[in-house]
Amino acid sequence: MADRLPPLYALRAFEVAARSCSFTRAGEELALTQSAISRHIRTLEAQFDCKLFERNGPRLRLTDAGRQLAGQLGAGFSLIEQACQPFRAGPRQLRLKAPSTLTLRWLLGCLAQFKAEHPERAIQLSSVWMDLDSVDFASEPYDCAILLGNGYFGSQVQSCKLFDEWLIPICAPALLGDQPWDAQRLAQAALIHPSSDRRDWQRWLRGTGMLGQVPFDRGMLFDTLDQGMAAAIAGHGVTIGDAALVSAELQAQRLVLPFTQAVPTGDGYYLVWPAGSAWQAPIEALRSCLLQRRPVPMAVCST
Repeated sequence: MADRLPPLYALRAFEVAARSCSFTRAGEELALTQSAISRHIRTLEAQFDCKLFERNGPRLRLTDAGRQLAGQLGAGFSLIEQACQPFRAGPRQLRLKAPSTLTLRWLLGCLAQFKAEHPERAIQLSSVWMDLDSVDFASEPYDCAILLGNGYFGSQVQSCKLFDEWLIPICAPALLGDQPWDAQRLAQAALIHPSSDRRDWQRWLRGTGMLGQVPFDRGMLFDTLDQGMAAAIAGHGVTIGDAALVSAELQAQRLVLPFTQAVPTGDGYYLVWPAGSAWQAPIEALRSCLLQRRPVPMAVCST
C-alpha cells in the first residue's frame, strides 16, 4: 500500500503551493527553491495523470482536480500537525478564538481566574470581530473557540453551552423620559443596530409582537454591541443587546431599560473544540472555569 502513495514531501509542496497559487511563496515557506516546488508538482501530475495547476504565463490557477486534492490534503496535514503537537519539546499554549465584544465584557475576567487557578496552563487568546461566529479547525490555528450559535457546529466538533442569548432594548437615562414606552413611542425613536443586518431588533420585535408596528429597516448601523452602546450612551437613540453583556452599564446606570421584556433568540454562547482533540485536559479545565463564571443578567421580564 505504501509504495503506491505519492511522496509525502511532494504532497506537502503541493498543499502549500495550492494555498497561495505561487511556487515562489511555497518555496519560501518550505525553504526550497521554486524549481524544486515545480518538480514536486510535476511528480504528482505524472503519478495522478492529471493537471493540478493551469499555467497562464506567471499566473497559476488550480484545476478542479487540484482544488479537490488541496482541500483533502489541507485537512490531512492539519490532523498530522495536531497529532504531533503534544510531543514537541516545551509547553504550548492552548489557542482560543473568541468574539471581541464577549472578550471585553466577560471572557477576560474568566481567563484571569483561570490563570490564577491553573498557573501551569497558558492560554493564547485571539479576540476577533466576526459578523457571524465561525471557526474552521482544519485551516485556522486554534484548539478551541467560543462562538454564538444554535448549538450545531458540525459532526466533527464538540461543544458545551455557556449561556443563552437574551435581547433587551437599552438607552441613555435622559432618553427614558416620564412616559411609558410602547410600540408607538418606539416607532418614533431613533433605532441603533449593533449589526448591519438589523437581526437583533427584528428578533426582539417579533418576540414581543411589535414587528408590524415598529419599522426596523431604518436607523444607524454599527458592527458591534459596544459601538451601538456607545452611541446609545451618547443619547443618539435606542439600541439592543444581550441582557447578560450589558449588565455592567445597567448597574452603573449609564444605560436604562425602556422595556423590561427580554426575548430569547434561540442562540447561545458555546465553547467548541475538535472531536478527539489532543488538548482535551486543558479544554476541560477551561470549560469548568467558564461555567463557574457564567454571566447573570439583571432581573428582567421574559416574554
